[in-house]
Amino acid sequence: MTAVIDKTTFRQVLSRWPSGVGIVTTAGADGWHGMTASSFSSVSIAPPLVLVCLDRAIRSHRLLTRNGVFAVNVLGRDHLALGRRFAGMEPGVTDRFAAGDWLPGATGSPVLTDAAAWVDCRVLHRYPGGDHTIFLGEVVAAGVPRLTSPLLFHSRSWGQLADPLPDRVDLADTGLAGVAAPHAARLARALRLAGVRVRLGTTASAGAEGSDGVGCSSVHVADVDGAVAAATAGSPAVEFTVPADGDGAGAAGLVRAVRDTGRPNTLVVARIRDALRPELARACLLTVQRLTAAGCGEIVLEEPAEGPDDGGGASPLALRRLLQDAVPEAGAVPLRLALRDHHGLGLVNALTGMKSGIRCFETTLGDCGGTLATDRLALLCSRIGVAAPLDGVALRALRAEARVLR
Repeated sequence: MTAVIDKTTFRQVLSRWPSGVGIVTTAGADGWHGMTASSFSSVSIAPPLVLVCLDRAIRSHRLLTRNGVFAVNVLGRDHLALGRRFAGMEPGVTDRFAAGDWLPGATGSPVLTDAAAWVDCRVLHRYPGGDHTIFLGEVVAAGVPRLTSPLLFHSRSWGQLADPLPDRVDLADTGLAGVAAPHAARLARALRLAGVRVRLGTTASAGAEGSDGVGCSSVHVADVDGAVAAATAGSPAVEFTVPADGDGAGAAGLVRAVRDTGRPNTLVVARIRDALRPELARACLLTVQRLTAAGCGEIVLEEPAEGPDDGGGASPLALRRLLQDAVPEAGAVPLRLALRDHHGLGLVNALTGMKSGIRCFETTLGDCGGTLATDRLALLCSRIGVAAPLDGVALRALRAEARVLR
């Protein structure tokens, strides 16, 4: 029995299935050819097989049949214009390959050098599939040029991944380190009891207080000698700062030196100065890559003192773009945001960070430092169902004491 299904309804059903977007390319006697497609799927790992499904009435079908080779280029979130171009949605385009950086792959099929990923294949079999043909491809080469989130297609619209909010965020305080008030140490201890990591003023104090079994503390050092001294003194965490220059110079040596102290559990925290300057985004990503490879246990992205209007701080959109690449680049190494409240954007950027995979933030208590206030971030978390180390009662008590430090 043959079921009769309304074509319009069936198309609507298929459009509800979200998918990634790829550009299927091929090469042969007629040169390069490419089209945007979402009908791509993996088939087998061993041997490596994939498939694409093409309408028998289109030119791409004829060329794949004739050439016997194809590549699938998986598009990243920033490839929307390229996806539209190869879908024939940009009037007046005569050479689709004039946009993007393309190189011939092993089969001769064009490969996008900054694709999220690509596979280069030779056609192993062709199977009829109604008004389409299923091309089964044997993968002869593959690559992941960069780590980025994918471009998506759903209900005839382009989109991106929307990350869920975290269940919990982690906080670190750096503001009390510069406060000389007599009870600043007691406040620091209270914060550590609540689960907030606190930067302490000196290597000696970090060692003494870090070994008291109460929470976690850190100390900021200027060089390898300072890192060794802090680790030897018993500091649970050692921080150092590098510029967002794509280098991360000295990080590997500092990590090795800390490990050589015989304290393998000492957390090495690398801070990237001015990491959120929009013009330094590429350099920041390279720096994250270098610091991760060096073995750092955590990386802090610092927002500069100047605001977005001065060319310094990050707008929510620029921050989102940076984190969509930086979070996967860091992998298992946690990224921590040290945000400022430029033009009231601090909490907006914090929420953007949470939705982009950030689970760690640097804040200050009682406006003792330049970064986002602990109480404001804790309040935001309480309103959106995200757990934070400090509850409302404890936070109000600490804020009252911290007012005298301003």
